[in-house]
Amino acid sequence: MSGPKNIKASKVRPTSERGLEKRALQGGEQGGDKPLPEERRKLGITCSKGMVLWLLRNRCSLAFTSYRTGQLFLVGVTPKGALSFHQRDFKMAMGLWTDAASQSLYLATHYQIWRLENILRPGELANEHHDRCYHPRQSLLTGDLQVHDVGVEKDGRIVFVNTAYSCLAVPDPVHSFRPLWKPPFISELTSDDRCHLNGLAMEAGHPRYVTAVSRSDVARGWRDERSEGGLILDVTTNTVVTESLSMPHSPRLHKGRLYVLDSGRGKLCHVDRTTGMIEPIAFCPGFLRGLAFHNDHAIVGLSLPGTRSFAGLELDRTLKKKRTDPWCGVQIVDLKSGEVAEWIRLAGDADELFDVAVLPNVRCPMALDFVSRDIEGTHSFPAEYAGMKTLAAADALAASAAE
Repeated sequence: MSGPKNIKASKVRPTSERGLEKRALQGGEQGGDKPLPEERRKLGITCSKGMVLWLLRNRCSLAFTSYRTGQLFLVGVTPKGALSFHQRDFKMAMGLWTDAASQSLYLATHYQIWRLENILRPGELANEHHDRCYHPRQSLLTGDLQVHDVGVEKDGRIVFVNTAYSCLAVPDPVHSFRPLWKPPFISELTSDDRCHLNGLAMEAGHPRYVTAVSRSDVARGWRDERSEGGLILDVTTNTVVTESLSMPHSPRLHKGRLYVLDSGRGKLCHVDRTTGMIEPIAFCPGFLRGLAFHNDHAIVGLSLPGTRSFAGLELDRTLKKKRTDPWCGVQIVDLKSGEVAEWIRLAGDADELFDVAVLPNVRCPMALDFVSRDIEGTHSFPAEYAGMKTLAAADALAASAAE
């Protein structure tokens, strides 16, 4: 059998988009996954009423991570029109990367970078709900480098933000990493998180911009400069685009425009790539970290600013002024109006998110991890090999695939 085993792959029963939207408006069912076990029930999830319709109309699903609870969340819509939340355990889950053309999902964790691969063929469903099943296929062992954002170059090489060593890095066949670039103000590579380099924006398959909390060149010196002085740097020219942010995170390029999260102020911003002028787009009530785009919307991750590293920021004063509590969750911001279109809010043990990603043309994703025993019995291989009879036939198929 060429299809994946154990996850009960089944053929999709086509349903029109209009039919799904009608079911969503009527409430649908309450999710397609099994209830959480007791040890993981300290998590409350609420959503805006239009969340299902937004996912359907935009033909996408969402992924986001929480390093404190160590989970990867996948959000989609079941074939019956219900919102699906699928959670998997990955210790200190942080940066995510995927793109519209990829079947891969890259995930940075405590001391590894995982490549998860979709093992479902077009038209298959797993557990009668999921049209994408991410299976951990490859692990890059880095050690605890405090890896934050992750990107993948055109040739498939992974680039990651090595926050511990204040540099961008790539894999090395022998060592934990090979340095690729460091800010010009960092005098040496040492594992003391000098400037809190944290964010990476890719352009045309190559690193282009990074964010750092400060210019500090001493061990953990950024902690004394959290309120202002946050930078965006152009990796290709070693120049500073702006130095007027507060604990910036998640620089991203969308339709040629540079965006960033001014996290210490709770603002999603557009930054002019030439002048460095900052244009606030929206205030979101939380410490912002994790940014992705789809069509004319920004998907923003929010965390509770409850730790010492976040205390005393302008965000605290703004929340008090607006008389609102901080959020943990995801807000979808309309880039044209700056208004929040839809949202997901988490309560309980999850008080922090790290990164978010959009999964285009995916309706209801799931993933496997190493806590569930499903991974032991889930097998797959390319469908074209199902009728293979000889070794020569296998060689021919492999040569054809390589072309």
